[in-house]
Amino acid sequence: MPGLVGKKVGMTSVFNDEGKNVPCTVIEVKPNVVTQIKTIDHDGYNAIQLSYDEKKEKHTSNAMLGHFKKAKTTPKKKIIELKGFVKDWKPGDVISVEYFNDDTWLDVSGVSKGKGFQGVVKRHGFAGVNDATHGQHNRMRAPGSLGASSHPSRVFKGMKMGGRMGGDKVKVINLRVVKIIPGENLLLLKGSVPGANGSYLIIEK
Repeated sequence: MPGLVGKKVGMTSVFNDEGKNVPCTVIEVKPNVVTQIKTIDHDGYNAIQLSYDEKKEKHTSNAMLGHFKKAKTTPKKKIIELKGFVKDWKPGDVISVEYFNDDTWLDVSGVSKGKGFQGVVKRHGFAGVNDATHGQHNRMRAPGSLGASSHPSRVFKGMKMGGRMGGDKVKVINLRVVKIIPGENLLLLKGSVPGANGSYLIIEK
């Protein structure tokens, strides 16, 4: 789906026309630069490559410097490819946050916050052993039994256990557009989106 790259700023709340306080996520959508056009004849598929956020030349490889120079733009940090654009864009074209002016609902995807290694209570919502009596010792947040011993003599795959949590790609669909501030390149969406403040997001129609 067509869309743009943005950066999560944080959360706030605004009053709508009905006087209700609406929790919103603030996303900074600076102008996205079209750096390459993928075609079926040349690449095997149709897509547009978008670049976002300034990057120093000394931190950019010579190959990428040439790539950005060909598109007549400065080096960028984030590069993505998106399909489904109706308008014929060209390398060097700039797409601003006003691209979403006619849209009421948007989808946002990003990488969720990494939580590290977590137990079953936090990771899967287990209740744990809530009763500290009857000889229970340090079992409050334990997962409990994992299966039989003699048969099958192993733990089945997919068992809910402790492990790494977060740091996954998450997509939230159908977020309402509350407000667009073109002068400051800001997009306000109702609700929360994945990722920490300052992380990159992909906003799709």
